[in-house]
Amino acid sequence: MTTRAVITLPAAIQAGEAFEVRATVAHAMETGYRTGDDGARLPRDLVRRFECRLDGELVFAADLFAAVSANPWVSFWLHASGPGELSFVWRGDRGFEHRETRRLPLA
Repeated sequence: MTTRAVITLPAAIQAGEAFEVRATVAHAMETGYRTGDDGARLPRDLVRRFECRLDGELVFAADLFAAVSANPWVSFWLHASGPGELSFVWRGDRGFEHRETRRLPLA
């Protein structure tokens, strides 16, 4: 599976005002409890951690568990006092890691 993330930010952000960030990553999220067609248990493969940083400073983090659906989606609010860059990272089992960055669209 090719990893693809979708990150949604407002078209323009006013400095100092709160804005919503939405992020999702394409990931199957296999719990490790199901069996395949051959009867063997499918190995666990979960996204375990999501982090968002603003200019290197951690502004949001979430630990994810087996009950989270495939393609985990998170939404949170934050505010920035000026221009900057948001960096996003998803980490999981079996060495999974996906990174994305976005410049803040300040008005």
